[in-house]
Amino acid sequence: MLVYGDAKRLERADMLCAEIASRLQAAQHLPAGIERHTELVAILLRAGELVQGLADLELAQMGADEISASRQTGECLLLDLAGLVARSWRQGFAGPVVVPARVARSLANSQAPLSLSIREPEGYAFYALYPESYLEAAAGSGLPADTVVIGLRSIGTTLSAIVAASIGAAPPVTLRPIGDPFQRRLAVAPQLAERLLRDRAANFAIVDEGPGLSGSSFGCVADWLEDHGVSGRRFHFFPGHKGGLGPQSCGRHRERWAARPRNVIDVDDLLIRPSNSARHLADWIAHLVGPLEKPLEDVSAGLWRKTLPGDRWPPVDGRFERRKFLAHTADGPWLVKFAGLGDAGQRKLVKARLLADAGFTPPVAGLCHGFLVQKWVSARLMAPPEFRRPAFIAHLGRYLSFRARSLPPPAAQGASMAKLCEMAMINTEEALGRAAASRLKTRFGDAERYNSTILPVDTDNRLHRWEWLVEGERHILKTDALDHSSAHDLIGCQDIGWDIAGASIEFDLTREERAELRAAVSEGWSRGPNAGLMELLEICYLAFQLGLWMSAKSAAAPGEVPRLEAAAARYARLLRRRIDGDYDGVAADRTPPYRP
Repeated sequence: MLVYGDAKRLERADMLCAEIASRLQAAQHLPAGIERHTELVAILLRAGELVQGLADLELAQMGADEISASRQTGECLLLDLAGLVARSWRQGFAGPVVVPARVARSLANSQAPLSLSIREPEGYAFYALYPESYLEAAAGSGLPADTVVIGLRSIGTTLSAIVAASIGAAPPVTLRPIGDPFQRRLAVAPQLAERLLRDRAANFAIVDEGPGLSGSSFGCVADWLEDHGVSGRRFHFFPGHKGGLGPQSCGRHRERWAARPRNVIDVDDLLIRPSNSARHLADWIAHLVGPLEKPLEDVSAGLWRKTLPGDRWPPVDGRFERRKFLAHTADGPWLVKFAGLGDAGQRKLVKARLLADAGFTPPVAGLCHGFLVQKWVSARLMAPPEFRRPAFIAHLGRYLSFRARSLPPPAAQGASMAKLCEMAMINTEEALGRAAASRLKTRFGDAERYNSTILPVDTDNRLHRWEWLVEGERHILKTDALDHSSAHDLIGCQDIGWDIAGASIEFDLTREERAELRAAVSEGWSRGPNAGLMELLEICYLAFQLGLWMSAKSAAAPGEVPRLEAAAARYARLLRRRIDGDYDGVAADRTPPYRP
């Protein structure tokens, strides 16, 4: 199934350098505290994107990772910035921020007006992966300062700098594993290879997030070192979680992973049960919403469903679930949900406030170093008949048109029409067979003629039935409205027609009701999607949802599988009808998308 994407955006190196320099200067004048520390981390992450972009540009030009002046400048820059973060963290966010003189020189030397392809580090944006976790893991590793630190791009660019700063090592080397995701390999040019292998008896720290399904990124670095004479006893892994390699890993990698040290401090160790109270997430939250009456209540990975009345739980895809907690205060509970470190979290905070001020989502208290604090509303889920009432369709139209016209424009576009069609055909063939995919290919023959009519906006991408609450008698609230257009999947920001298509499917709207919704969106935005485009988007939406819920089963707990299967079966039925030209089939299918 085709579900995941690899979002990239273009930025200019000289403008990134100017931004980093300006933010560093401003940070020196901020008062000591967690807000200043949060900004130092954000600066480190932006510098990591700069260095990653420059290194990947050189890799594309040379065909291999190699030593260069810009690489060495970037390595020193990141090590110095990681040192600022490390000192701030270890001093409890106190003391002055003293920027090393060579930071200014490093930024000046990197100011060429180059266009860089930047990849969003998923761990920082979605999976509550903190540089400070690697700082603590490295401090507890016992590794000496002569350790060779290797970071895997993208996210390993900054994580390896943090590890090196923690143990006092030299600037790290970053490498880009390439090739098949399950069989990654390295391309290392001679001079860089000589630098890495100068002391084969040294310890080697290999730093990245994950591992994922195969662990082949970690594995290919260790393979390369072993193949060049380094003993496997010298390897020390710095992963993002305490689990093992995924089911697609090979025997050689599993054996090595089990045998070698894995240095991990997860977000719970770091922020939920730390030994230092100044670093406790609960204390930061209390400064926003008042004293907490009891410890944070973990509602991650579907545990939030325990707050729902009844036992008809919606399905949960654990791969895309954010870390979240309930903070209980005298004024009621607050939802504390990971929104992203650095600028990713700040963008979501701005969006959350815009939506809340417009009355579409719950009130917002603020952002605590990556965690958004939003009021937990005592409300009920909407009942299926309510979705088809004119009042709700009008409200939904206002919500979607507000997103289209009022939220900041996307930094990067989502999947193209061609990519959406490719995804739909791949998922359809796997789920419904080659004959169905062949018929769908015929339907998609002229899909790209709609390209000129598509205008990407910050779409919601998550309009499922269980995402809507009714507060009191009439007030309708949308939950989970902030980041699915920038999630770790291939959809991204789309034309507002994508959300209209999603609503039509999720709420079982008839042809007439779909027309009402399109009209409501157009009334609030003076622009509506083409009817022919809508038919294609509904097919693509169904194929994506089918692939999403089918592929979720492999990592789901046994008790979750029936709900996932029920959701996938509904999308499969509707997709088959769409492929056969039945556009009134949604209204005829009243099967719930989940079961207890």
